[in-house]
Amino acid sequence: MTVETAVGLAVLLPLIGAAVVSRLGKVPNVRELASLLTAGGLFALVVTTILPVVRDGGRPRIELMEVFPGVPLAFEVEPLGMLFGLVASGLWIVTTIYAIGYMRGHDEVHQTRFFVCFALAIFGAMGVAFAANLFTLFLFYEAITLSTYPLVTHAGTDEAKRAGRIYLGVLMGTSVAFLLLAVLWTYYLTGTTEFRPGGILAGKAEGGTLVVLVALYAFGTGKAALMPFHKWLPAAMVAPTPVSALLHAVAVVKAGVFTVMKVFVYVLGLDLLRTSDASRWLTWVAAFTILTASIIALRKDNLKARLAYSTISQLAYIVLAAAIATPDSVIGGSMHIAMHAFGKITLFFCAGAIMVGAHKTKVSEMHGLGRRMPFTFLAFLLGSLSVIGVPPFGGSWSKWYMALGAAEAEQKFMIAVLMVSSLLSIGYLMPVVGRAFFSAPKPDPEHAGDADHATGARGIREAPLLCVAPPVFTALGCIALFFWPEGLYDLLAGMVGS
Repeated sequence: MTVETAVGLAVLLPLIGAAVVSRLGKVPNVRELASLLTAGGLFALVVTTILPVVRDGGRPRIELMEVFPGVPLAFEVEPLGMLFGLVASGLWIVTTIYAIGYMRGHDEVHQTRFFVCFALAIFGAMGVAFAANLFTLFLFYEAITLSTYPLVTHAGTDEAKRAGRIYLGVLMGTSVAFLLLAVLWTYYLTGTTEFRPGGILAGKAEGGTLVVLVALYAFGTGKAALMPFHKWLPAAMVAPTPVSALLHAVAVVKAGVFTVMKVFVYVLGLDLLRTSDASRWLTWVAAFTILTASIIALRKDNLKARLAYSTISQLAYIVLAAAIATPDSVIGGSMHIAMHAFGKITLFFCAGAIMVGAHKTKVSEMHGLGRRMPFTFLAFLLGSLSVIGVPPFGGSWSKWYMALGAAEAEQKFMIAVLMVSSLLSIGYLMPVVGRAFFSAPKPDPEHAGDADHATGARGIREAPLLCVAPPVFTALGCIALFFWPEGLYDLLAGMVGS
C-alpha cells in the first residue's frame, strides 16, 4: 500500500466502520467489537504508514476530484494535521472502550446510533486533519457538526432538544455566516484555497482587509468556543459523558482550534501576522475568554458544567498562541491540542465514572468519595495537574512554549494571563479532589440506616472496569507526555521551519 492510498483509507475507514456498526445493531457484542477493531485499525494505519513519512519531511497527498477550477477535494498530511490525526484516532480507541462500559452501566438507549454517529464524527475529524485546502476542510468541519448533533440530543428530553438547537444554531450559524465568507474571500483574493507553508495572503491582503479576515476565521470557527460564541459548549453537557469526552478531547473542539491554528499558519501566514499586527486585537479577545471562563468555572457546582467552562478557557490558550504568531507560541499552542486532549478526556471520563459508580454530579456532593473510588479520583487528580500545567505532566510543556512565544513577541501581559489562569485552574479543579479525599462523607437519605455509610467505611466501590481503566490510562498518558515530548516538538518544528 502506498502512503497516498493510506491517507485516503485513513479518512474513509471510520465511514466504513459506521456502516458496519449500523448493520450489527442487533448483536451488541459484535457491534462493539467492530467499533474497537475499526478504531484500532485506523490508529495502526496512521502510526505505521503515514507518521514515518511525515516525520521524515514527506507530505503525502491524494486528490479525489476537482470540484471548482483550481479547487480539488484533496488530502495532504503535514505536521499539524498529523498531530490532530494521531490524537483523534488514538483517543477514539480509549473513548470507545469507555463508552461501552458507560452506555451499559448507565443503561443508555439508542446505543447503536451512538456508536454510528461517533464513527461518523471521527470520519469528519480525520477529513479535517488531512484536508489539503480550505474547501475540503470546510466540508468535513460541517460533517462533524451534523454527525454530533444526534449525540448531543441523545437523551431525547426537552433539555437535550434545546441544547441541540443551541449547538446546531451556533456552530452552523458561525460557519456559514463567517467561515464560509472568509473561505470565499480568500479564494477571490488569491485564486486558491490551498494550505501552503508561509501562507497565501502575503501581498494579497493588508490593513483592514486582513484584520477582517482574521476576525472571520477566528469567530467563524465556532468550535473553538471563543466568547461570545461559546454557549453551545456548556449547553451540550446534557449529552452522555462519552459524548462530552468526544466534544472536548477527541473531535469537536479540537477540530475548532486545529482549524484556527492551521489557517493562521498556512493561509494567513505567521510573518504577515507579525509584521502587520492584524491579530494583536485577537490576543485580547482570547485573554478575556481565558480569564472569564475560568472565573465562571469557579462558580459552577455541576461537575460537567465546571469542566465545560474549563475547556472554553483552555481552548482560548490555543487561539492566543496562534494570534501571537511566533514560532514558539505556535509550537506550544499546537502541543496543547494533544496535552489538553489527554488531560480533559481524563477529567470527563472520571466525571462519568462518578455518575455511574456513585450517582453524583455536583462538586458539593463529592465529600468522601475518594475513599470509595480511589482510582477514579487519583486519575482526576493527575488529569487536573496536567490541565493546570504542573510538572511532571504534559500540560506544563505546552504552557511553557506558549509563554516563551509571548515573551518573544514582547507581550508580557499575556504571560501574566497564562499564570493567573493556571491559578484559577487550581481554584476550580483542586476542590473536587480535596472534598473527595479529605472530607467526611455527608449523610445520604438513601442510606440513612446504613451504619457503614455513617462511618464512611463502605470499602472500594468503583464504577465498572471499562469506566475506570480508560481514565487511569489517559492519566498515565499525561505523565508520559511530560517525559517524552520530543516527538511532538520535533514533528511540529517542521511546521514553523525550526
